[in-house]
Amino acid sequence: MDFIDRLSGLAGGSMSRGAPAQKLFSLADLSPAVQTHLQEVYLTLAVALFLSAGGVYVSALTGFAQGLGMIGFLVSVPWMMSVPASPGTLRKRRMLFGTAAASQGLLVAPLVRSALALHPGVLFTAFAGTAGVFACFSAAALLSPRRQYLYLGGLLSSVLSTFMLMRVASFFFGGGALLFEAELYGGLAVFSGYVVYDTQVIVERCEAGLKDPLRDALDLLVDFFAIFARLLVILMRNAEKKDRRQRDGEERDGGRQRQRTTRSYRM
Repeated sequence: MDFIDRLSGLAGGSMSRGAPAQKLFSLADLSPAVQTHLQEVYLTLAVALFLSAGGVYVSALTGFAQGLGMIGFLVSVPWMMSVPASPGTLRKRRMLFGTAAASQGLLVAPLVRSALALHPGVLFTAFAGTAGVFACFSAAALLSPRRQYLYLGGLLSSVLSTFMLMRVASFFFGGGALLFEAELYGGLAVFSGYVVYDTQVIVERCEAGLKDPLRDALDLLVDFFAIFARLLVILMRNAEKKDRRQRDGEERDGGRQRQRTTRSYRM
């Protein structure tokens, strides 16, 4: 609510007192060190997205499946986390980070290939929508008072744990379709919240002197692809429903046309 009140107050002030609009997006509350660190983190995230796109492209050419991506991600991420962040280990950690980013691309590649084969138009919409959601929630975290959203960590982790327990229970009691809907839309909300939480954690870690752009960018990369995958599935399902309604309408129109033709022939 504080973020919304801040937006309303700044918007009202700009109309009544001519306050400059750039105050709305001012990061003056962040120290120069934090601002510099955030620039490094988002630049590293951009590189990671490029590497992930390369992973999708390699998967399309070679047919590498999700299994290889899962192995690469599960090996490279803990390995990178176990290596201390220092100038001497920077090259090694960068290689592990690049492996994790490319593996993330391999993980999402089958879904991207399905979208390209069935509804290619939704792919760009999903990416643009994910970027928009990511930017908005990141701005909410950066423009809100410090530590305001750190409590979300426990809440979001609890929701994910609940989803995991529900998935295990579905193997014994059924209800997989309902669980899929809950994970799809609930997961979209949860990982949008993680963008806010992780962004504020990055700021607090930097203020405490813990600067690790690779680790911070990796956290945001996981959030980005979690949102992207769910949003892409939602858009593909909506496109499929639209196509189905269109086919049903064409079939009904064709049936009416055949009936009229039959009547005319009999006359």
